[in-house]
Amino acid sequence: QVQLVESGGGLVQAGGSLRLSCATSGRGISMNAMRWYRQAPGEQREWVATLKDVGNTMYADSVKGRFTISRNNANNTIYLQMNSVKPEDTAVYYCNAEGIVTSSTDYRVRPFNSWGQGTQVTVSS
Repeated sequence: QVQLVESGGGLVQAGGSLRLSCATSGRGISMNAMRWYRQAPGEQREWVATLKDVGNTMYADSVKGRFTISRNNANNTIYLQMNSVKPEDTAVYYCNAEGIVTSSTDYRVRPFNSWGQGTQVTVSS
């Protein structure tokens, strides 16, 4: 199974910047869609951004022009660059990835859809 581990969260002042990372574990991974979600206290989890393997990006209106999703193909790490942050960006941020993984034991190709454990982002006013 493919595991995702987020990092980079923390406390930042309004107007500042933060970069979240989402590292993948394992070999033989091919991701065809990568996403960031967030969940504020008392709210439902909401979609933030998507990056497709062909390079297409999509953003929620609330973050468009401020956030950028990207990836490092060499190590299959997903990033979310957050600029001009606002107090309403405060939430736990989760990365999600789906694709296929080739087993190192039997070489079978299996689909996966994995989530990270989340990283807290707090924006002070």
